[in-house]
Amino acid sequence: MTFCSVYITASDRDEAVRIGTALIEDRLAACANVIDGARSLYRWEGEVRDDPEAVVILKSRTELMDALASRVKEIHSYDVPCIVSWPILGGNAEYMSWLAAETDAAPG
Repeated sequence: MTFCSVYITASDRDEAVRIGTALIEDRLAACANVIDGARSLYRWEGEVRDDPEAVVILKSRTELMDALASRVKEIHSYDVPCIVSWPILGGNAEYMSWLAAETDAAPG
């Protein structure tokens, strides 16, 4: 079993909380950290933008990424939401066990 962190941007804190809550309820993520007050600079439709956003950082299992990304696209307000992940290469063994249990569809 491999684990990953997932980085998602949202339009504001409320949307970030809604996304994080939905993914935890669906057992696609064990934890969501919401960081409000991000400032995003990017090019969209030929124009450089500067917008306030909130960030959601999730902890999940790599094998859940496709389902997690699909779920985010269903509930996100953006046409093309930022959903990126990177591997967790190690960590506190007890935390990793908890992460595995919380993302198990049939927890024991």
